[in-house]
Amino acid sequence: MLKGRPIASLAVLFVAALAAADTDLPGDGGRSGESPDLSKLNFVRAIYNSEGGMGEAYYVYDGRFWARWETDFPEGDDNFSRRLATLTRIDVNPKAASRLLTAPDLGDFPLLYMSDPGYMVLSREEIAAFARYLANGGFVWVDDFWGDAEWQQFANVMREVLPGREWRVLTPEHPIFHTVFDLKEMPQIPALPFASPGGDTAEPAGAHKYPAGSLREPQMRAWLDDDGRVMVVATHNTDIGDGWEREAYGEWYFETFSTRSYMMGVNVVTYAMTH
Repeated sequence: MLKGRPIASLAVLFVAALAAADTDLPGDGGRSGESPDLSKLNFVRAIYNSEGGMGEAYYVYDGRFWARWETDFPEGDDNFSRRLATLTRIDVNPKAASRLLTAPDLGDFPLLYMSDPGYMVLSREEIAAFARYLANGGFVWVDDFWGDAEWQQFANVMREVLPGREWRVLTPEHPIFHTVFDLKEMPQIPALPFASPGGDTAEPAGAHKYPAGSLREPQMRAWLDDDGRVMVVATHNTDIGDGWEREAYGEWYFETFSTRSYMMGVNVVTYAMTH
């Protein structure tokens, strides 16, 4: 991924990454100060911290430094916002936003999107804010994490956010798979660097937290409240967000993966807004 970049350039990025990690701040992607248009649906990316160092809490790819929370942000979120407005009657703000879980206006947004949480850690304040958001009717969609270790990291966090509640699998018979588009299975979307015509759609174990374990079966998992309302949806062993971000990276990837990513995204958001 980094082949051909000047060594000095990589060194600068690496030092910047270390400096960012030392401040214990994940950054905001330049969007946390955006004033939302509350007459429209605002697609909002949740900001969180991750544990570990280079390759864990943060990484360098495609010529820039990324914190885990901002994987595929903002291009993927902006692309999806525009497609959602085109494919449905939902009035959508075309520019996605980002917010800390402790942001004072978090309750203004009915839906949050969270990506790449395989190393995620939350403070006590963030856990309480997350739980409060869900209790007040909020919906969270979590995407792009693979294998057993990354799932366990997120599931452990959710046990603190929603103590006493456990996740369940939503099978393709669930209405969320048929809200707008009729999907007969959970699509497995590999990130662009791992996709090839006729190749495996499961990402390699070496690209994910050890021990990776099972990577082959994509599933939708969810946490429900006492009334059966879906509060949190997790699309595991798939990278829906990369299908949005990489839609312009060739006709083959778009037709094979981006189209299914958009179908899944439209279904999830429409379901969240109507249930």
